[in-house]
Amino acid sequence: MVRIFKKNIGVTLLALPGFLLILLFNYVPLYGLLLPFKNYKYNLGIWNSPWVGFDNFGFLFSGNVLYRVLRNTLLYNMVFIILGTFLSIVIALLLFELSRKFVKVYQTILFIPYFISWVVAGFAFRALFDMDHGVINSILVAVGKAPILWYSEPQYWPYILVAAAVWKGLGYGSVIYYAALMGIDAEYYDAAKIDGASKFRQAFSISIPMIKPMITMLVILQIGSICYSDFGLFYNVTLNSSLIYQTTDVIDTFVYRSLIDMGDIGMASAAGFFQSIVGFCLVLITNTIVRRINPENSLF
Repeated sequence: MVRIFKKNIGVTLLALPGFLLILLFNYVPLYGLLLPFKNYKYNLGIWNSPWVGFDNFGFLFSGNVLYRVLRNTLLYNMVFIILGTFLSIVIALLLFELSRKFVKVYQTILFIPYFISWVVAGFAFRALFDMDHGVINSILVAVGKAPILWYSEPQYWPYILVAAAVWKGLGYGSVIYYAALMGIDAEYYDAAKIDGASKFRQAFSISIPMIKPMITMLVILQIGSICYSDFGLFYNVTLNSSLIYQTTDVIDTFVYRSLIDMGDIGMASAAGFFQSIVGFCLVLITNTIVRRINPENSLF
């Protein structure tokens, strides 16, 4: 063992900073798993705060609010996964057929929204949906229609939030799938062209089957985060309007408001622990199903 360590001392030293970062940010914070089961007191600290068992979870699961936020969180994320994956693959296939000198331009255009903060995007959406000065209401008034109280009408927001999420994440997803397509051996396409296969047939018979492991892996990872929501999307774009909570309130925004209003760190930690457990179980279940269907596409 000592001989092996001395032989690989250089590689070990190179890996040491990364190992320490993982230890510091991924394992040391596991001490905080005590918080969901305690009535946290600032003056007592985590260890000396009194134990309350599952009381924090009882508050989280009480009333109708949990049903609403859990329903919204799951449904939105399901739509984001399905629609986002489908559109990302379609865009990647289109980019794959473009001339290489134009691909970089389109990739950059698609990728720009990914780097825009939801705070900035929230102001942009407000410019669109503001009651008095919004672009859309100005157009409606110009054509003789009544303006819409966008931040008071919950029925419009499922479509707005889905469009916003797809707009921001489409470039990132398409670039990942495009990179996977670039790794396919060109001989497959040359053989398909000799056989007279159309571009459409090549996409369904070569491109999609070859990147199926990548698609499966990313979908499984996204399913693992299905109980987590993009806080910036649901808080900043909606301007945290209480009138539209029916269709915009998710677990993360509910916990944030509860923490701000009550300062209950134990309850907020219980919600985070619940999200982690559900996500972990979903990853295991999804991976098991994939492994039974096709072991080569499973994560483990």
